[in-house]
Amino acid sequence: MPYSNYDNLAASSEALDKHAVARHSTWVSIWVNVVLTTAQIVIGIVARSQALIADGIHSLSDIVSDFVVLAASRGSARAPDADHPYGHNRYENAASLFLGVILVVVGAGMLWRGIERLLHPEDIPEVHTIALVVAVIVLVSKEGLFRYMLRAAQRVRSAMLVANAWHARSDALSSLVVACGILGNLAGYRILDPLAAALVGLMIGRTGWKFGWNALQDLIDRGVDDATTVTIREHLLATPGVRAIDMLRTRRMGDEIVVDVHILVDARLSVSEGHYIAEQARTAVMREPQILDVLVHVDPESDTKGTALQPWPARTAVAGAAEVLCRANALALHDVKLHFLNNGLEADVIVDGLHEPARPDAQVAGRESIMEPASQTVADALAARFGLRHVRVLRVTGETSAASGAPGPSAADLTTSPAKAAAAGPAAD
Repeated sequence: MPYSNYDNLAASSEALDKHAVARHSTWVSIWVNVVLTTAQIVIGIVARSQALIADGIHSLSDIVSDFVVLAASRGSARAPDADHPYGHNRYENAASLFLGVILVVVGAGMLWRGIERLLHPEDIPEVHTIALVVAVIVLVSKEGLFRYMLRAAQRVRSAMLVANAWHARSDALSSLVVACGILGNLAGYRILDPLAAALVGLMIGRTGWKFGWNALQDLIDRGVDDATTVTIREHLLATPGVRAIDMLRTRRMGDEIVVDVHILVDARLSVSEGHYIAEQARTAVMREPQILDVLVHVDPESDTKGTALQPWPARTAVAGAAEVLCRANALALHDVKLHFLNNGLEADVIVDGLHEPARPDAQVAGRESIMEPASQTVADALAARFGLRHVRVLRVTGETSAASGAPGPSAADLTTSPAKAAAAGPAAD
């Protein structure tokens, strides 16, 4: 049974705002990086700064990663379809993984190039002062870009945009290292320029590994963090009718969370009341903005008891036998309710009573004395045939309907017959 209208999910105002912010902030990042990359590589070559050229290559990788973010944002905005009923949110996880791989490759290349230059210090040239000026400008620009992108990402709660923002912060940190390396080179310590380039490569690779690893974990259905899990459990347990949580699983779909939970309710509730409690529990959890969907399974007892896995007789067989027994004992079968509890099977056999006006107490007592042996016979036979642990024969003594006054069974009108069969001992209600 579907719990969410996924067709309307992607069209929500929050989703549209998220993708609009993603496009705008990413295009700002692209144009800033285009300008900075051009300046870094050109000035780096002219000023003979290996560190500045390395930082320019880093900025170039930012442009590539920004286009990946744009593509992922466009893909994740697609509405759910038959092949993707949960939507396309995991485009963001895949994009984060791809970004991580790009950063690891770029960082490894820069680290290797820096180490090569360090092994031949005699070939390290003296850089020009203009390289330091450009490095400082890039540092300030990247830090400003980071703050702008992080605010936008936090406003729409996008993990992919947060990752891209921190990518910009790693650029700012690498530019700081580059500036220090160039400054050291100008002070006469030429080895600091390629050393700065190697350190930048190491920082980039570490950042890429972090983002890639987290994205991979989400793609293989890693659960949410402990704090979020505790919040979900609190919402569930605060729902009236939920006695306990038998099982709780979570996984991420992009920035959204999918929850799968088994709740324990009173074993004697009707199916409709159990469903109502499940819907109330689901609604409570769905109030959290990151929750995409909640699948609630209702359990009368813990699945670890294994009651549901045992080979019990089919309902049609028990109900058919009850009908034959009732007919043979001059009783009209109204309903049969089965209870699979505590590794045992119990049955409530509900029979129709007479509907004539009330009689004097003596007559009623006489009628009960006639009913009781028949009920006992039905209970004993049914328990013996199917190995039922407990059988109750209940009788409808009146029918009312609060809505229209039309006939309808009322739980208050069910009386318990003294007929009980204990094939495996009395039941613990």
